[in-house]
Amino acid sequence: MELTWFTFAIVATFCWGLSDVFFKKGTDPDDKYGHLRILIMIGLIMGLHAMIELQKLNWQYDIKNIISYFPVSFLYILSMAIDFYGYRYLLISVGSPVASTSGAMAGILSFKVLGKTMSGVQFFAVSLITLGLVLLAILEGKETKKEGLQNSKPKNKKNKLGAIALLFPIVYSLLDGVGTFLDDVYLSKYFTPEEALISFELTFCIVAILSLFYIIVVKKQGYKLVNEKYNIYGGLFETAGQFFYVYALNSNSVVAAPLMSVDSIVAVIFGRIYLKEKLTKKQYFTIIMISLGVFILGFYE
Repeated sequence: MELTWFTFAIVATFCWGLSDVFFKKGTDPDDKYGHLRILIMIGLIMGLHAMIELQKLNWQYDIKNIISYFPVSFLYILSMAIDFYGYRYLLISVGSPVASTSGAMAGILSFKVLGKTMSGVQFFAVSLITLGLVLLAILEGKETKKEGLQNSKPKNKKNKLGAIALLFPIVYSLLDGVGTFLDDVYLSKYFTPEEALISFELTFCIVAILSLFYIIVVKKQGYKLVNEKYNIYGGLFETAGQFFYVYALNSNSVVAAPLMSVDSIVAVIFGRIYLKEKLTKKQYFTIIMISLGVFILGFYE
C-alpha cells in the first residue's frame, strides 16, 4: 500500500490525540512543575529518536541546522509548554478543541501567503473542519462557564480560573499556528523532512535536559521514572506523531495542517472513554461534522 500525505496525517492525528490523553492523565493539578515533567519526557524520547534518524542518514547532518530551524522549534516548544500548563486547569475535552484551531490557521496562512492551492472540494472540507472546531470550542467554553456557575466554590483547579483558563489553549493555538506556517516555509525552501525532524528533536532534547536540571538541582524536586508512566506513553505517541507530521506537511501543507487539527477529536473521544469526561449532543454533532470533513479530504486525495 502506498503511503500518501493523508495516511501520514491520519496517523499523526491519532498519535497526538492519544498523547494529549496520556499527558492529561499523568498531570497532577497540584504539581506546578507538571508541564516541565511532560516536556522532559517528550524531549528525552525525541532525543533518542533523533539518534536513530541520524544513524539512518549515516550521521550526514549539519549541526548548524539546529540554529537555523530554531525559530520553528522555539514556537512549537513554547506553545506546548503553555498548553501543558493549562492541563492543570482544563478538561482535555475543553482545551484540546480550542488548541487545535491552530492547524486551520496554518492552512489558511499557507493558502494566502504562500499562494498554495486547493480544490473546491478540499476547500469545503477544510472549511467544514474549521467550522466544526470553532463550534466545538464555543460549546466547550459554555460548558465550562456552566460548571463554574453551578460550583460557586470550586473544589478543583480546573474551575478556579473559569473562562480565563481558556487563554492557555488560545495562546497555544496562535503560537502553534505561526510555527506550523513557518515550518511549511522551511520545508518548502530550506529543509528536508529529515533535517527538520532531527533539528526539532535535538532542540527538544536540550530543553528536556535544562528542565530536568531546573527541577532537580534548582528547585530540589524529585524526579523518578516510575512516577512518569503516563508521560512516557504520551511522549512515545507525541514523538511518533511528529515523525509522521513532517512528511504530511511536506507533501500537502495547506490541507494536511487543518486535517491534523482533528487530533482534538481523538482526544475528546478517548477523554470521554478513558478519563470519564462527558459529551453533549451538540458536541457529538460537531464531531460528526469534523469527521465528515476528514472523510472528504481522504476520499478526494
